[in-house]
Amino acid sequence: MERYRAEVVCEGENYFLELHIRAKQLRIPLTEDKPKDIMIVFNDLIMELKKGNFQLELQDHGQDLYTQISKEYISQLNEELASVYNELNDYGMLETE
Repeated sequence: MERYRAEVVCEGENYFLELHIRAKQLRIPLTEDKPKDIMIVFNDLIMELKKGNFQLELQDHGQDLYTQISKEYISQLNEELASVYNELNDYGMLETE
């Protein structure tokens, strides 16, 4: 199983959880209410899961609030990704090389 990097990124007053998956960078806003942006990220994650199972690892081990929130977010997201991958596999929706 592949492991990809996730990190908390600050731009001005806004914080993001940035996911580095293969050649893509996906950003989940932590300080803004942008449900469409989150939906796009989740759709991209599903498309990447079709290529193979993976987990995310948070690279920043700070003690600030956003890092702590992101740590829990990544933990729950990894569980959900594993579940979705298994469903994709069960329904024969994985991409084969």
